[in-house]
Amino acid sequence: MAQEFVRAPLGVQERITADGSSPWPVEAGRYRLVVARACPWANRTVIVRRLLGLEPVLSMGIAGPLHDERSWRFHNDPGDRDPVLGIEWLRDAYEKAIPGYDKGVTVPAVVEVASGKVVTNAYKELEFDLATQWTAHHREGAPDLFPEAHRDEIEALSEQVFHDVNNGVYKCGFAGSQAAYDRAHEALFARLDALSERLADRRYLVGDTITEADVRLWVTLVRFDAAYHGHFKANRQKLTEMPVLWAYARDLFQTPGFGDTIDFAQIKQHYYGVHRTINPTGIVPRGPLTSGWLTPHGREALGGRPFGDGTPPGPPLESECVPPLT
Repeated sequence: MAQEFVRAPLGVQERITADGSSPWPVEAGRYRLVVARACPWANRTVIVRRLLGLEPVLSMGIAGPLHDERSWRFHNDPGDRDPVLGIEWLRDAYEKAIPGYDKGVTVPAVVEVASGKVVTNAYKELEFDLATQWTAHHREGAPDLFPEAHRDEIEALSEQVFHDVNNGVYKCGFAGSQAAYDRAHEALFARLDALSERLADRRYLVGDTITEADVRLWVTLVRFDAAYHGHFKANRQKLTEMPVLWAYARDLFQTPGFGDTIDFAQIKQHYYGVHRTINPTGIVPRGPLTSGWLTPHGREALGGRPFGDGTPPGPPLESECVPPLT
């Protein structure tokens, strides 16, 4: 077993652009975004799609939280098949794109509906392109998630968050030695401490509005107590024991486009039910309680304009609503 967790490379790193720089043009109705509620990398694209109002032009398929070596499966859909793509296993779309495909079958993945082929699973580039290449289809009042004046700062900060936090919890959970775990655990909480200090007197990570940097950090924070603290042994503290980050996470949870994308039951079903090397019994914990996500956070006092000069997104599509908190 490898001593340190290394994330596998992506297999289909194409781009969907409006400027002619790729073979895949931006086109309403041509593609379907396949995600899973459990996955933080997919959650990033779900949030961006919601904030930008791309639901009418980019449909979304939702794989269930459970899978095996055959890949993500649409086991929550009628007949265990995605209603648009007609497939049971997401692997089918990868193999249509690349016969004999032998890399990771990951979400998010964008599939061309007509051909059934995966176009890209490059989540970072996809988020950027949704924000910068799909502008003709953005809703009125859509926020600027990558403001030009702050792009370098967003990318620099996001790189730190990726290595130490987003991927850091996985480095803790899948460490193959005590030393590897200790290094990952130390780096994770050192970064969380630094982020807590940064956010103590500012509402958002970069500038005074929500940017992609917030999206990238938040998807890990929202899963922290439900999965990473116990399942991945990222347990120096719970999120609820880190006052600044807990308030920041609640602030975003209560912001349209964030909390309305989260299904805690599916998050726990996935992590505890799929990672049998870590949790051999597959038993899914009942807790933690989630009602605290709706309690006052007080961060309005720090100012900031969540959507800049824009407006909040409308309610999610009925078919994309998540269960209420309990």
